[in-house]
Amino acid sequence: MSLPLEISGLTVRSPRDRVLLDVPSLSAPAGALIGIRGASGAGKSTLLYAIAGLLERATGSVRWGESDLLAQSPERRARFRAGNIGIIFQDFLLFEELGALDNAALTALFRPRAERAALRQRAAQRLAALGLSDTDRRVTSFSGGERQRVAIARAMAAEAPVLLADEPTASLDRPNADRLIDDLVGLVRTQGTTLIAVSHDAALLARMDRVLTIADGRLAQDEVAA
Repeated sequence: MSLPLEISGLTVRSPRDRVLLDVPSLSAPAGALIGIRGASGAGKSTLLYAIAGLLERATGSVRWGESDLLAQSPERRARFRAGNIGIIFQDFLLFEELGALDNAALTALFRPRAERAALRQRAAQRLAALGLSDTDRRVTSFSGGERQRVAIARAMAAEAPVLLADEPTASLDRPNADRLIDDLVGLVRTQGTTLIAVSHDAALLARMDRVLTIADGRLAQDEVAA
C-alpha cells in the first residue's frame, strides 16, 4: 500500500511558545522522492519528525492517506508508525546490548509472528548489501559509519510504505553513500515507497524528484526536477 501526504496548517512551537515550524500546506503523491535542505537549525528535522507524528507540540493536520496523525493519541500514532513508517534517525537509536542483525530486525517484534522470519531475512540481506558481515557483534564496538548502516538496514528491512531519513549518508564514506542512494531510489521506484530525506548531500538531493528548502522554520523554496 502506498501513502500520499497532505499537510495543512502545520505549526510546531517550543515550550516557550516560539514558532519553530510553520507550513501552511504541502502535499506529495505516493511514491514521491522528496529532499529537504537548509541551514543547521532551519527546521528540517523538525519537519521530518512532525510528519512522523513524533512531536507533541505540533498542531494542524498531517494526513498519510486516510490517517491524520496529529488527530490521534500517542498510542495510535505509534501503532501507525510501526506498520507504515520506517525512520532513519541521524543519531541511529540502536540498542547497544544487541548485535547488528538483532538491531536491524527489531521491527519484527511489532509484526505478526508469521511475518517475523521474512523481515529478519530482509534485515540480514540489507546489512550484507551495506557491507556489514559480522552481524552478531554488539554495536557498542561499531564505528559511526557502521552504526549508520545498521540503522539504515533496520528502516529498509521493514519495507514500510513511507521512509523518512534524517541525514542518511552523513556518516558514510562516498562509495557507501552512493550505494545507499542507489538502494533508496531503487526501493521507491520498485515498491512505490514514499521517501522524504533531510540531507546536505548534493548527490542524494540530485536524485530526488523534488527538493524543499527550509529557512527559519518556513518553506522558502520548492523545486521540482526537470
